[in-house]
Parts: sequence; C-alpha cells; structure tokens
Amino acid sequence: MTLPSLGALTLDDTTISVIAGILVFISIVALGNALVPHDPMASRLRSHQKRREQLRAGLLGDKVSDQRKRASVGMLKRLLDRLKLLRGDEARETTDQLAKAGWRSRDAIVIYLGLRLALPFLGAIAGFFALITLAPQATGTQKLLGVLLAGIVLGFAPVLGLRQAVKRRQIRLRRQLPDGLDLLVICAEAGLSLDAALTRVAREIGLSAPDLADELGLTAVELGFLPNRRQALMNLAKRTDLPPIRGVVNTLVQTERYGTPLAHSLRVLSAEFREERMLKAEEKAAKLPATLTVPMILFILPTLFIVLMGPAIIQVLATMK
Repeated sequence: MTLPSLGALTLDDTTISVIAGILVFISIVALGNALVPHDPMASRLRSHQKRREQLRAGLLGDKVSDQRKRASVGMLKRLLDRLKLLRGDEARETTDQLAKAGWRSRDAIVIYLGLRLALPFLGAIAGFFALITLAPQATGTQKLLGVLLAGIVLGFAPVLGLRQAVKRRQIRLRRQLPDGLDLLVICAEAGLSLDAALTRVAREIGLSAPDLADELGLTAVELGFLPNRRQALMNLAKRTDLPPIRGVVNTLVQTERYGTPLAHSLRVLSAEFREERMLKAEEKAAKLPATLTVPMILFILPTLFIVLMGPAIIQVLATMK
C-alpha cells in the first residue's frame, strides 16, 4: 500500500526539482544580462568602420578583398544569382528600402530575398499540417485553399515587415531631427567644419537618438572619402527619404557650393522644425477630446451608471421580494 504514495512522492520531488532548476537557470541568465555591460554604440561603430573600409577599398581598387568576399559567398546567394533575383530595378529598390530601414549590410538583400523565396513554401507546408491536425474532416478543395492562403500570407510577411520597419524608423528620425539640428548649429557656431560637426553630433546623441546618429556618422565618413561631397550629402537624403532631412541636405549643399554661413542657415531650419514639432503637438492635443469620446462612452459611462443606479436597483429588487 505504500508503493503508490512513494511513487507520488517521487513524482512530486521530480517536479519540484525541475521547476527549481528552471528558476535557477532564469536567475543566472537575468543576473548575467544585468552584469554584462551593453554598448548600444558598438554596432553603429562597426557599421561606420565597415563603410569606411568599403570606401577605402573602392578608392584604392582593392581586388583582394573582393576575391575573398566572392569566395565566401553562401549557397543562398549563389541560388539567387542563378535565379537572377539580385539584378534589375526591383533589387535596387529593395536595397534602398532596406537602407531606409537601417539594414545596409551587403547580406541584407540576400537574406530578405531568401525569406521571400522560402516563406511561401514554409507557409504552405505549415498550413497543410495545421489543416490535417485541426480540421481532418475538411475536403480536398478546402485544404488546397487553406494551403494557398497560408503560403500567400506568409509570403507577404517580409514585405509588410519591411514597410513597417521603414515607417517606424522614419518616425524616429523625424522626432530626433530638431534636437540633432540644434547641436549641429552649436558645433557650427563653435567653428567646426561640416565633417567635424557631424562626427561630434553623432557621438553626442548616440544614446538618445541612435538612428539619427547612425545616419550622421555615415555621412561624415562618406564626406571624408567620396570625391564628390555633394554625393555624400545626397546619400543621406536617399537613405532617409524624409522631407525635413531633404531640406537640411539642400541647405548643406548650397552652403558647400556658394559658401554661405552654415550656422545661420541651420539656425533658420532649426527654428522651423521646432515650430513644426510644436504645431504637431498642439494638433494632437486638439484631437484628444474627440479621441477620448469613444473610450468614455464604452468604459467610463457604464461604470458610472452601475455605481449610481446599482444601489437603487438593489433596493427595488429587495422591496419587490
């Protein structure tokens, strides 16, 4: 009679030991993440260093590094090359979109196109097994439609994800631009050149505005290596695709061409962007009452009616009984 109780006791001890082990593992991982120092600017510095090496290799005609990179091409890139997916206008537009999202690596286009090529098949396979498991009584036509729908949905996932990444990054850049422009005005008034001012601003706002710091740092690197400084500034407008940054780029191009005072032009732009940000904040504040009307009707008014009329209803029911 004692064997079942001993078996139950052993099972309970095993369960407790597994739970304790899991908790200890989670605690160790959390402690490690807390103690290991994280440098948010390390990835940006590596990106700038990689861009600097690419520009230096292009200017010096370094073919050894190209051969080394060509030898390390993966199987996915070979497949895309055979399918001719890395050529043409669509591939260039995709590369531009990836750059707008902040993914400027040469392998980014390969990974993105590889996902677009593989996810429809994976979605179809996953939809097929899901239909077999969850709806075994479905007809062949229904299963075929389900498989096609799953493949189409999962195939469009990379496109939608890229669009959302570009949109979110542009929103962050738009919010970070006025503060970065103020620092750029201060650096220009202090007598720094455009290259030094961009480098200093990128270093100062690296923690508070990493996206803008990344773009300004890359622009400073390209200004130092590209023979045409105007092209380096136009690359900034192309990577961001924002009207405010395009206005800043046009101002810097005119300053480089005609020698107009940089600090005065940037101060005018900074005042305009600050006023625009204030107008947008006032617009959001003006829309707030209309936005809060529906939540008030759905959540606050029913609660208020319950609080006010609940006691009276309870008294009426008690009297009727």
